Amino acid sequence: MAANELRVLLADDDIDDCLFFKEALEELPLSTHLTIVNDGDQLMKLLLKNTSRLPHVLFLDLNMPRKNGFECLTEIRLNDKLKALPAIVYSTSSEEDVIDRLYQNGAQHFIRKPFNFLQFKRVIHYSLTLIMQESSLQRTKNNFILTGENDFINPESF
Repeated sequence: MAANELRVLLADDDIDDCLFFKEALEELPLSTHLTIVNDGDQLMKLLLKNTSRLPHVLFLDLNMPRKNGFECLTEIRLNDKLKALPAIVYSTSSEEDVIDRLYQNGAQHFIRKPFNFLQFKRVIHYSLTLIMQESSLQRTKNNFILTGENDFINPESF
């Protein structure tokens, strides 16, 4: 793995969604290394085992077995060694109370899982671009929800 690769961790129990994510990531003009876990217990064990070399970003599905995304996000934010890890929650849900709760619990961004592959690729690219730039940006509710529709990344760049 190259030193300048972006380490991406995906926590999702849906195998099809994992493949969709992997394919989208492979088509982006970014050097990445993807690690996938399929439930919340696996996620937390992996993170706690490797606190000295955390991923650059975590994509976290809300509905997983053993520990759901809410539980994992809470544990991550309460752990001093993990709390700075950018966590982007993605889900099929778009309920406002769920989104508000995720924002309040410290998720970096929220993505509603798009069904269109190009839109999915755009929103993943945009979110990774934001993560690479965000160390100096303040997280606000206005830039919390990423859709891939109005978020602009030049499609010719992939």
